[in-house]
Amino acid sequence: MSQPPPKKERVHFGTLEREGVALAKRKRQEEDIDNEGDGEDGGDDMLQLAESTKEDPRDLAGSTVDLDLIDESLGDAIDDQMNDESLERRRRAMDEFERKKLARSIAVPTADLEVRAQLRSLDHPVCLFGEDAGDRRGRLRYILSKIAIDQRKSAAPGDLEDVMTHGDAAEEEEEGGENEEFYTEGSEELRQARHKIAVYSLAHAGGRLERQRKDCEADLAVVRQRRQNLVKTLQSYTNDGSQVGGERPLARIVFSADSKALLVGSWSGAIKLWTVPQCKEVRTYRGHTDRVGGLSFRPQSAAIHALDTESTVVDFASGAADKTIHLWSAAKETPVATLHGHANRVVHVNFHPSGDFLGSASYDGSWRLWDIATQRELLLQEGHSREVFCLRFQCDGSLVATAGLDGVGRVWDLRSGRSVMALEGHAKEIFGLDWSPNGFHVATGSADNTVRVFDLRKLESICQIPAHKSMITDVRFFHAASLPPALAAANCSDDSTMMDTSTDRETNARLCSGQYLVSASNDGLVNVWTTGDWKLQKSLPGHVGKVMSVDVAGDGSYIASSGYDRTFKLWGPEDFA
Repeated sequence: MSQPPPKKERVHFGTLEREGVALAKRKRQEEDIDNEGDGEDGGDDMLQLAESTKEDPRDLAGSTVDLDLIDESLGDAIDDQMNDESLERRRRAMDEFERKKLARSIAVPTADLEVRAQLRSLDHPVCLFGEDAGDRRGRLRYILSKIAIDQRKSAAPGDLEDVMTHGDAAEEEEEGGENEEFYTEGSEELRQARHKIAVYSLAHAGGRLERQRKDCEADLAVVRQRRQNLVKTLQSYTNDGSQVGGERPLARIVFSADSKALLVGSWSGAIKLWTVPQCKEVRTYRGHTDRVGGLSFRPQSAAIHALDTESTVVDFASGAADKTIHLWSAAKETPVATLHGHANRVVHVNFHPSGDFLGSASYDGSWRLWDIATQRELLLQEGHSREVFCLRFQCDGSLVATAGLDGVGRVWDLRSGRSVMALEGHAKEIFGLDWSPNGFHVATGSADNTVRVFDLRKLESICQIPAHKSMITDVRFFHAASLPPALAAANCSDDSTMMDTSTDRETNARLCSGQYLVSASNDGLVNVWTTGDWKLQKSLPGHVGKVMSVDVAGDGSYIASSGYDRTFKLWGPEDFA
């Protein structure tokens, strides 16, 4: 009669149970040895313990085993393993933290050609699929940081201190060399320009503050009535004129200082001058060979009056994708001067309030300051990690704001050259920017479909407006040169004594200045917002497709917009003839 096969041992925890049982056995025997002493018997016990460790773990299955001791032993082993893994994760996290910290201190070129050349010298691909200039610059920064970390790890213990102490000095030296063009002592022409700007801005800032103090003394009932009239007027805005402005999309539109003329820049490279409100073409200016992106009238320039003269005085400026800036006289169809220096597309130009200087923003990642009299470049300033798209001077002339495709705006002090505030908060690129006439509010429009308003006194964003359903291309405050005709008529009807003198008219115009903001978007709408409460008062549909630019006449009579549909339009109150 055959015997049944031996019953197999059931192991519930694999090798962990066997090892745990053996470990418990050894620990108990060690405790017995400690209790019996260190004599000869102890030596025999040690021999017996050594032999017992060679026993088959299955022989221990029937013995009495302290399960609590097994759990404790297994827990200690698992804890040790987890501690090792945790320490390894912490070490990797600290290494990555150290790499990122080091990466922030590494000076990386902003010019894309220099970034490509440095990647090539490091035997890395110059360009990856789907990579733009910003991504390429970030990849170079990552590679340089990894190289620096590897060098620190491979340094000998005696040299580690030298690497740590001299590494930062080398980085600072490299960074200083990279930014030397912008942070060393400027030219004598720049020093004189800064002094001239400081004198101009201090005088105008003092006058603005004095006027604002007087405006605070105005009768509250009069101010409230004027605000109601303004809202009523804005809500009555409608399309007063439309004209085809060229063969290609119209990228920029600006009013002259006297509000009698319009300049319209096209992607064809042509610039046309139109009368207001008749929308009749007066003259075509040709000089650019690629898309016009920037237009700016010189302050106090009367374009229509200058048509009858042969003057070569600069009346307006333009910038285009051909990397050039042209200075124009309204009386001549060809530029009177050309400014060279930008390495990429010029997307925005703006005259300083004094009329003596011109600012330009470019896709080469820099903005520049030019002297109109000498037609020379005074300042080349970097500070944005990507292309600079827009630039505006403050009304006093002391500050300039820039913004671009990095989604961050910056406010610069022209008197010292320092960046005094970062306009942060947008999730995407910034395409529009303007200063309020009050001198301390800045509005920015972004591809995240919002308008943000920043207060320089608080150094923060005070309002975020979900303004459109698509990216915002331009924003403009109303900068009053005189009281809007519709508001003047309304004020006269309310109080016949309010507008008796020219001083009263100037006061009323000043109180209306900056009271509303206009935004344009790719959703085809031009929206009008009152400031303070930031409420939408009127939405102006009419363009087919994207609205690319917007401007407000200095006398408040019209809002002008230009679009991708190759047309520009005038918007005004219904009761204004």
